[in-house]
Amino acid sequence: MRKAIVIIPARFGSKRFPGKAIAPIAGLPLIVRVMQAAQKSKRVSDVFVATDDQRIADAIKQYGGKTFLSQKPHATGSDRAAELARTIDCDYVVDLQGDEPFLPAEIIDQVVQALDTPEVVMASACSPLKDMSDADNPNVVKVVLDKAGDALYFSRSRIPYLRADDGHATSLYRHIGIYGFRRDFLLKYASLERTPLEICESLEQLRALEHGYKIRVIIVQSEFVGIDSPEDIAKAEEILARQGK
Repeated sequence: MRKAIVIIPARFGSKRFPGKAIAPIAGLPLIVRVMQAAQKSKRVSDVFVATDDQRIADAIKQYGGKTFLSQKPHATGSDRAAELARTIDCDYVVDLQGDEPFLPAEIIDQVVQALDTPEVVMASACSPLKDMSDADNPNVVKVVLDKAGDALYFSRSRIPYLRADDGHATSLYRHIGIYGFRRDFLLKYASLERTPLEICESLEQLRALEHGYKIRVIIVQSEFVGIDSPEDIAKAEEILARQGK
């Protein structure tokens, strides 16, 4: 079996929510909850948090996690993950965004499984968009797929445009903040020039698409809360309270 690891890039200076990574959710820092969720995966052998901030590293160490302090600034989380991946012997790297504390470990396993297909160098995940008010929410990234399950485009805007009278209704899909890479492709990705659409949309995965690479996207049915704003912390704590945690 191929060796897979998870790297969770985390920075302190989030534009929308500074200090988000160590914001407490029912007593545990957000980044710790993301780490603990990833540790439940059956397909990964290790979980690391790659960060630019000692406060985040200290929070992870307090709960027994493994950390890596970046030696230079990075444009994206995947670039930060690549810096660490250069030093680790593995086949696959799962870049898990640090704001998905409720992501089921099974999704990590499915993304890793997608990389077992020889022609797949990068994989991600999406789920049907059930709350249509999110279609125009720029914090909810949408994705459209081709018939093979590869991404055609990701956007913070509503895609595709749905005409009410065209008789060809289709699902909208919400992108989930996880990227699986073959290690060698992650290192190649980090060497690629940043692209206009990547910068315009502030979506790192568009760099791969604009340079002509494919991203396999698995569709899952799970619904879970990501943390994009302080208001999401309250939603997360309500979920944990209902679960008795």
